[in-house]
Amino acid sequence: MVSEPTVRTRSAVWSRRAPATLVDSAVILDVVTDDPTWSQWSENALARARDDGDLVVNPIVYAEVSVGFDRIEDLEDAVPAADFRREELPYEAGFLAGKAFLAYRRRGGQRRSPLPDFYIGAHSAILGYKLLTRDASRYRTYFPTVQLIAPKAE
Repeated sequence: MVSEPTVRTRSAVWSRRAPATLVDSAVILDVVTDDPTWSQWSENALARARDDGDLVVNPIVYAEVSVGFDRIEDLEDAVPAADFRREELPYEAGFLAGKAFLAYRRRGGQRRSPLPDFYIGAHSAILGYKLLTRDASRYRTYFPTVQLIAPKAE
């Protein structure tokens, strides 16, 4: 495991809010596309997370989900603001994402795709959010303090 660099967080401010779960794009896409393998798991996990507190998306998750839509109105229907709190990425998350990505590269990781995942993991780590995802292995490795909600088989 890679330890997370020390950064000041806004945890005192955010701890007064209801517990929150950042939702990874794959979980939303499972439900929207009615994925035959994952839609039921993702629907159930979203419902449980919603019962525990707020569901959160950030611009990266929103962008990843948007690829499947031609119109923003359809995207808004799929990820309604009434169900998913929209948050900007904290600058501290950018720092942490960069450090985690550097550790990934030093371990032989390829450059191409994972930086968005590092921002998502860092957002969860900085604000103390749970992370609802099907792709837990990278998050476990590079963000060990993040509480993951993921399939048991992983």
